[in-house]
This record gives sequence, structure tokens and C-alpha cells, in this order.
Amino acid sequence: FFFAIVEGSRGFRAFSPHPMSEAATRRLGKLAKNNTAFFLCDIQEKFVPHIAHVDSVIHVANYLLRANQALKCPLVVTEQYPKGLGKTAPAVVLPDNVTPIEKTMFSMMTPEVRSELDRIEVDNVVLFGIEAHVCILQTAIDLLEAGKEVHVVADGTSSQRQADRMVAFERLRQMGVFVSTSESIVFQLVGNAKDACFKAISELSKEARPDPGLWVAAKV
Repeated sequence: FFFAIVEGSRGFRAFSPHPMSEAATRRLGKLAKNNTAFFLCDIQEKFVPHIAHVDSVIHVANYLLRANQALKCPLVVTEQYPKGLGKTAPAVVLPDNVTPIEKTMFSMMTPEVRSELDRIEVDNVVLFGIEAHVCILQTAIDLLEAGKEVHVVADGTSSQRQADRMVAFERLRQMGVFVSTSESIVFQLVGNAKDACFKAISELSKEARPDPGLWVAAKV
């Protein structure tokens, strides 16, 4: 490696014939199952009837929970004021060993969740649930502030109004959150067809899925 000093219109500057690649200087959002946690946010009984494309949210939540039986990533589940908004919707099948954490703040990052995050020591969080523009957004902000990389599952995250949902996804991207789909995230966590998880995950991915409502046909 060497560098030369070259003259330009604004004086002298350093020039390297082997500059660092762009990919090496930006975050790539790479996931590994031994360094990732799943955060399921507030998919509750009294929220569910009012959420846009809720069939997709529930399907994807169960897809991720079932995939995680093989992946074995730490799982955190919250419920927003369950006394008034109900418990996690029965259609979402939580593992028997997981107890949702109750909260009143909109972000999932309660003291109890922060303590759990410190205990499990992961760098990446896969975040999904409701609502995109409130609890998901505020959780993502707090996770980023805590130094975590955040991956929001677009087909597993929604709001009551589609406009709030789609603007929230854009806001999340502006903050540096990775917005992706459940299958993309899961296969990134598997990483290799030789992985012990691959067969179970590939079987799950054959299932039909509800329309997530993410694409709008352009008018010509």
C-alpha cells in the first residue's frame, strides 16, 4: 500500500491507488443467529381488529416464532397496558417459556427490557409488531441510541392507517434502520443450506402468505 500527494484545483490531497471500498465504509446489516434477538411488540387483542393488513402481521409473527424454534435467538415480547388493551392476541402462538413484559411507555425499552438486552449481549435486533409509527418507531430510536443495529420486518409490522405505516418505514430508513421482509431476514440468519436449521426453515417458507400490503401499483 502507498499513497501519493497529487495537485488538484483546490490544492494538494492524498491519493491512494487502492482506496477503501464503499462497502467497507458503510453498515451492511449483516445478521448472525448467535448475535441477534427478536423483539415482538404489542400484538394485542384489542389492537388487532383495527390494524391494516393484520392477517400478514399475525402470520409473519407466527412464522418468525416458528423459525426461531430452530434459530434459537433470544426473544423479547411486550404488551402495552394489557389491563386496557388485552393480552397478546391468541392467534399469536408464543413459546411456553416466554412471558410478555407489560409496559405503559410506547417504546419496548423499559428498564426490564434494557436489563434483558444487557444480559443476552447481542448487537442486532429484529423488530416487528404494532404500531409502526408509534411503538415500533420509538423502540427503534432507543435501540439505535443503545448502539444496536435494528432490522424492522415490514410484512410483520403495521399501523391502524396505511399512511402512518408507510411513512414510518421511510422515517425508520432515514434513521439508519434496515427495513426488510421476514423471509429475507430468516434466510440471512440461516446463511447456508448446510446449516442444521435450513430444512425446517425451508419448509416454513413454502406456506402461502397473506398480502402484506406493501406495494402500490403505479398509475401510468
